[in-house]
Amino acid sequence: MAPNKTLCLSLLLAAAAAATLAAANGGKLSPAYYSTTCPKALPIVQSGVVAAIQKETRIGASLLRLHFHDCFVNGCEASILLDETASIATEKTAVPNQSVRGYDVIDDIKAELEEACPGVVSCADILTLAARDSVVYLGGPSWEVDLGRKDSLTLTALAASFSAQGLSFRDLISLSGGHTIGVARCVSFRGHIYNDSDIDPSFAESLQQICPRSGSDGVLAPLDLKTPTHFDNCYYRNLLRKQGLLHSDQELFSGNSEADSIVRTYVNQPSVFFKDFVQGMIKMGNIKLLTGSQGEVRTDCRKVN
Repeated sequence: MAPNKTLCLSLLLAAAAAATLAAANGGKLSPAYYSTTCPKALPIVQSGVVAAIQKETRIGASLLRLHFHDCFVNGCEASILLDETASIATEKTAVPNQSVRGYDVIDDIKAELEEACPGVVSCADILTLAARDSVVYLGGPSWEVDLGRKDSLTLTALAASFSAQGLSFRDLISLSGGHTIGVARCVSFRGHIYNDSDIDPSFAESLQQICPRSGSDGVLAPLDLKTPTHFDNCYYRNLLRKQGLLHSDQELFSGNSEADSIVRTYVNQPSVFFKDFVQGMIKMGNIKLLTGSQGEVRTDCRKVN
């Protein structure tokens, strides 16, 4: 059964995920890209991520989401990090990105990298590594990250839809599993707990206690009720119980035979979820790359050189 368009679109907005592998343009990526030019690059990123998560567990999910949002709009080229200027309309101010966090963590990591090896490690690679390291630290799978991305010089308009990116339905569902960590604001799940029928009544009532019909927009609730700070497959188990926090989460298990089947597979075989998630992250991390002379390595991730 083909996935319906409404389901795909709502999952897109929730997961902020992206598409299939694009060919590297004018350059070659490699896990060893910085082995001679900045051998401490990966340990520096990892230590920065770990320190940030130890300070605030929630930031791990935020760094993963930051990578999602950067890659989906115009590829993984760190445009989301750019601050607004008089001449550039930044991705930061786009409505889907206004609740994105983690910029300061990237700034701190970049500052340390600039001290160790000035002008070498791109912000785009930092984002990709930070997402991977966050998942690993919180108990999720690891994967080898190809490196050598360049940062964008300018910004383009926001993408109108995900279809042009070629994201598969299975990629979409596996990357939605990123909601196994992190939290959401009351304003994001209010409609689901008051208006939808595909939700466990006791679950809805418990959330209504902290998220009234009006006000308290900023109150937070975990996206994964059971293990909100551990990367596992409990997100999908919650969906079987109709305990998805967001409307778009629960739509993953709401009668679409293909989606329901994938969700059940991830519940019964967590290793398959981990495998699919890794594949999706690798694909997403290689969308519309800038390599070679097509971009630059910013010295400050918030502005072009």
